[in-house]
Amino acid sequence: MTVSKTTQTELIRVAHALADAARPVTLAHFRATGLAADNKDAAGFDPVTIADRGAEEAMRAVLATVRPDDAILGEEHGFKAGTSGLTWVLDPIDGTRGYISGTPTWGVLISVRDDSGPLFGVIDQPYIGERFAGGLGIAEMHGPQGAAALQCRAPRPLAQATVLTTFPEVGTPEEGAAFHAVARQAQLTRYGMDCYAYALLAAGQVDLVIEAGLNAYDIQAPIAVIQAAGGIVTDWSGAPAHEGGQVIAAANPAIHAEALAILRQTLHG
Repeated sequence: MTVSKTTQTELIRVAHALADAARPVTLAHFRATGLAADNKDAAGFDPVTIADRGAEEAMRAVLATVRPDDAILGEEHGFKAGTSGLTWVLDPIDGTRGYISGTPTWGVLISVRDDSGPLFGVIDQPYIGERFAGGLGIAEMHGPQGAAALQCRAPRPLAQATVLTTFPEVGTPEEGAAFHAVARQAQLTRYGMDCYAYALLAAGQVDLVIEAGLNAYDIQAPIAVIQAAGGIVTDWSGAPAHEGGQVIAAANPAIHAEALAILRQTLHG
């Protein structure tokens, strides 16, 4: 669908308003004594806290007032249909495991999409006070050191690259083997980053983020931010990764192609 300039300006404003609404809710519970986490995964551990639920509720309340005709897909409160052709995709705390551990790698993910994919996205880290925004002609971050344009790194060989992911296992044993085949050829690999990894990629600090088992609300905001900063995000076959699954985010097409070839070769021979 075609989105007018007026609507684009409105969507950007609303995305920041959603981040502003979620910030105080997440900060109110971060590193709080006795913070409880419920487990959403009977076969493992997928925590959710009062902060996750409350932050999404705060964002939905804003949308109910200013964009009532838009659809909403949120991690904690599911899907609400809309009539405008636009959908807000919300992850109130991406990295709840990090959140309950006191690490500042979690963030609030906000994006708005049409049927072609994400149009605009925000990666917000309330505790650090950093916000990364991209799409609709914007690629910028704001934080304690001020404002800066987002620009992914220039091409460099994988042997000189930094690769980030969240879980050392990276999905299934087969997916993990493919990831580690890439990581063995990189200069540096770091773990446990959650959505902050994608923010660092957009800010030109690292070269690759490779993950598996993602949901749409985990990746749509990072897609918008990284693409606005000149990067590329696909699945491990090179197709769009809007719905999650196996994801590779790269600073540029050259290193994307190099890493993707290794992933494919390891997975499929």
